[in-house]
Amino acid sequence: MASHLSSGDLLADRRYRYAEACLADGDFTGAADLAEQALEIAPRYAPAWLLLGRAREALAAEGAPDLRDAAARAYAHALAIDPGDTLGVRAHLTRLKPAGGLPVLSAAHIRALFDGYAPRFERHLVEGLGYVGPQCIRDALPADPERFAIVLDLGCGTGLMGAAIRDRAEHLVGIDVSPGMLTRARDRLWRDRPLYDRLVEDEVIAFLAGEPQGSADLCLAADVLIYVADLGAFLAGIGRILRPGGLGAVTVQSHDGAGTVLGPDGRYAHADRHLADTAAAAGLDLVALRPASIRREAGRPVPGRVVVLRRTAA
Repeated sequence: MASHLSSGDLLADRRYRYAEACLADGDFTGAADLAEQALEIAPRYAPAWLLLGRAREALAAEGAPDLRDAAARAYAHALAIDPGDTLGVRAHLTRLKPAGGLPVLSAAHIRALFDGYAPRFERHLVEGLGYVGPQCIRDALPADPERFAIVLDLGCGTGLMGAAIRDRAEHLVGIDVSPGMLTRARDRLWRDRPLYDRLVEDEVIAFLAGEPQGSADLCLAADVLIYVADLGAFLAGIGRILRPGGLGAVTVQSHDGAGTVLGPDGRYAHADRHLADTAAAAGLDLVALRPASIRREAGRPVPGRVVVLRRTAA
């Protein structure tokens, strides 16, 4: 199988990059055509099959329902080439061909995605997608207490959230599944010293389950829950690790239906009612739930929420 970064053919790579740009701009017909051109040259390039599936699925949603099965076939081709599913294709395929339960993004996919994304992560996220999640979270936090003793930055990435909250943290811990992201976070400075006091390579739910109970004062997750299917396990982990009265603050992608859904963009969206009920079950009071556009996709704001939670005293 070709590398995820290259098909091994310069012309195919160029067609694929053009297809990516078309998909990002909402030109799904152009994206599909260019992906097909790339695959004519490099038929075993799994990312192009994935992109073709996404373009066909978007066209099906716009009024060409016969392309839904064609999208599923493209996803199946990608998965056959990449059985380890580092591209996260299985979740897309399961969404189109439900077999029961919510499709789950594999840890291997998340790790590979962000390891490859790390060098251009901040520029693309902030400049390209207008990402403002860390500032939204900071603005939503109450002024009291002024500083938090132990702050956990869950899914810290390169440190955008950490930099936004560092002046309110006595001890800042960053957790991420991607070694590439952690390398960038390790190099980030704040007032001539490392931004983070501790960095941990781990999947966030596993990390929350392994840390001492009641050991944190503030848990933050900026643009992390778009990759988390099991909202219950995530919030239960926060409820367990926070001290009574401790705060949690997260951003979510939202939708008007019920529960959690995985959209064609490969991200999970969580309904308001589901979020509130799941937080209550985890022993967390809902302090604030604010509508917010955390980023843009295809030039349009993505509906989202900024959520602040407090660990109950009991």
